[in-house]
Amino acid sequence: MGSAPSLAEQAYVRGGATQTAVKILVVGHFAVGKTTLIGAISEIPPLSTEETMTRAGESFDDLKGVRSKTTTTVAMDFGRLTISDRVVLYLFGTPGQLRFVQMWEDMARGALGALVLVDPERLADSFAVIDLIEQYGLDYAIAVNRFDGTPIREEGALREALDLLDDTPVVTCDARDPKSSADALITLVRYLLDRSR
Repeated sequence: MGSAPSLAEQAYVRGGATQTAVKILVVGHFAVGKTTLIGAISEIPPLSTEETMTRAGESFDDLKGVRSKTTTTVAMDFGRLTISDRVVLYLFGTPGQLRFVQMWEDMARGALGALVLVDPERLADSFAVIDLIEQYGLDYAIAVNRFDGTPIREEGALREALDLLDDTPVVTCDARDPKSSADALITLVRYLLDRSR
């Protein structure tokens, strides 16, 4: 897979002003909140491919800790967020199940980076996701999705558990909250800009 285009290569003119279109993946394991995050912050009606879960998927999808989940993404989620008069994020949410890994690879083409959502109670489920993002050569930030009633974990313990590099951003967010989710994405974009300089 080739390298992602630089910020300058993704610039275009919109409404008379030059804007930079940035493709961002929103990834994470099954039932971590990717669809929720994109739906909460997209300034356009988000494209969502949520389908009702059936008995046929029970042998594939581990519902431990998420028994109330009744739908799952079967293709992708898509949304858009303008974070300044010059930068527009195009958000592509991947399905959480690893059986869709070919789709992840296709969506990673041209992406500048990834926001990796993690559940602090299911950190081990994030290992394969982080491995894939690193395999694709994407820079990423970790967004710890604070579910109701989950304990706060120390950042150092999270970094150690996820085996992160020292400069990898780690933020806490609530995927249901537009401001919290936007702040997580802005942290990622700042990191990507620093890395591109």
